[in-house]
Amino acid sequence: MSDPALLAVTGALEAAGHRALLVGGCVRDALIGRRGGDVDIATDARPEETVHALEAAGLKAVPTGFEHGTVTAVAEGRGFEITTFRRDVETDGRHARVTFSDDPADDAARRDFTMNALYATPGGDVLDPLGTGLGDLAARHVRFVGVAAERAREDYLRILRFFRFHAWYADPAGGINADALDACARHAEGLEGISRERIGSEFMRLLAAPDPGPAVAAMAGCGVLGRILPGADPEALPRLVHLGECDPIVRLASLGGEDVADRLRLSKAESRRLRAITDAAREEERPAVLGYRLGAADGLPALRLRAALIGTHPAPGSEAAVSEGAAARFPVTARDLMPAWEGRALGERIAELEQRWIDSGFALSREALLASGEG
Repeated sequence: MSDPALLAVTGALEAAGHRALLVGGCVRDALIGRRGGDVDIATDARPEETVHALEAAGLKAVPTGFEHGTVTAVAEGRGFEITTFRRDVETDGRHARVTFSDDPADDAARRDFTMNALYATPGGDVLDPLGTGLGDLAARHVRFVGVAAERAREDYLRILRFFRFHAWYADPAGGINADALDACARHAEGLEGISRERIGSEFMRLLAAPDPGPAVAAMAGCGVLGRILPGADPEALPRLVHLGECDPIVRLASLGGEDVADRLRLSKAESRRLRAITDAAREEERPAVLGYRLGAADGLPALRLRAALIGTHPAPGSEAAVSEGAAARFPVTARDLMPAWEGRALGERIAELEQRWIDSGFALSREALLASGEG
């Protein structure tokens, strides 16, 4: 509330006679003591009035979503999204047709979860138009605004958002909202109309939560996990979390499933890493070899994944062995073998010597390797 750039934006709206309320995640996170990200602002000003108010105050206004009521204000080199209070007129499961409103209660009624339907004035007064957001946030209870099934049908991505919010914000001892779970189960088919990019983004953000295990298990139980990742099994995920593995890609690897990289639209780098860690965890290479093949950054997660998949803990000393393997350097180069070896034969000879060196526990010296026979 003391941010000069933010106060310049809200001040511009208020100077023009409009309301300027902080809304959603920034309010929610501030109330529970978390560092928030972007700050969103809601107002009764229509988009053209927002532009006029900003420009009158000497601020830049960018019409980023004018037809939906959104203008981005630029102050001190940072962007702040300002959106007119809205209410839905028509929805199709992905997009909504809206009309503008002067009442924050209308705006709150179209939001996804009660803890996101909170507003704050620039002076720090909190508004709870629905009367349920503050209580649910204090209880760490994630539930849809109004009728859960209606909120899910308005935008089917909210089904995945529900599980993500449950993973990040719910009280682990409080269970999961039954109405929300039922709505997600009954409308899971609607996820087939959502782009894989959006599904992948939501699911990876869920897996980044401190403990996504209960949320993913609930997804599996109500049929949502099978919709987005056929064949996925959440059984190993809690064990992996217990072993201290926080990487979303490694957690994803523990689930298995069909065509995972394509279904979640992972990047090429993410896909390669997922495949490498998965393959390494399912093979029987010694921990030191895991480290040598993958490096410590991926070798240690692969070791933990292997343990989680078979329901055990990494053997004593295995993590140190991964680190030792990661530090090992094959002492022979192509130049050492040329010109006696060239082309394909050179590559095969290097691979043969490298395997001998690995089998020796990385002990054979350069001289011993080069002196070895061709067999």
